[in-house]
Amino acid sequence: MVRNPKSASVIPPHLILPPLGKPLKRGFFDRSVLEVAPDLIGTTMLVNGVGGIIVEVEAYHHSEPAAHSFRGPTPRNRIMFGPPGFTYVYRSYGIHWCVNFVCEKAGSASAVLIRALQPTHGMAAMRRRRGLEDERSLCSGPGKLCEALGITIKHSELPLDAPPFALHARAGKVDVVAGIRIGLTKAVDLPWRYGLKGSRFVSKPFPAD
Repeated sequence: MVRNPKSASVIPPHLILPPLGKPLKRGFFDRSVLEVAPDLIGTTMLVNGVGGIIVEVEAYHHSEPAAHSFRGPTPRNRIMFGPPGFTYVYRSYGIHWCVNFVCEKAGSASAVLIRALQPTHGMAAMRRRRGLEDERSLCSGPGKLCEALGITIKHSELPLDAPPFALHARAGKVDVVAGIRIGLTKAVDLPWRYGLKGSRFVSKPFPAD
């Protein structure tokens, strides 16, 4: 238990939020998507103050057929061809929203899919939006985390270093593991899925765990 020095009241452990690192700027994303993706593990992602620690991501490069940008720009993916540090939101299978962070210089059209979070901030809002109590299941998948954080198409093409988004650097060291991406029929062997070693909040365990 932790005591509030002003009131001498006791703060329950589950209400103590983890420390946040310094805010990440758009320049963080202005480099190879294969560098950005593992570096996102352990950072904190918030949307209007709701979110948590990123524990699983996937990298997509314009040169491989699993990337939405592989065949060139379309009205849906045009933001991927712009400057780094912006969001790309799309609907998966016509059901779930998924959020990506655009990386590399303008024209590269590469991005990181955010696959899972460890919920830390705004638990009540996430539980209400998801209609469940289980902490582990709130954000353990790209569609789940978008629902929990209230992310929809209106959040596409927005800067990642301005409201409603806030990204914070790691507050400490993390152990990152890698594996093949999930649910693909193209470029299936690329080991471009990254996660926080031992995390119970990932969408699917890594072989290394």
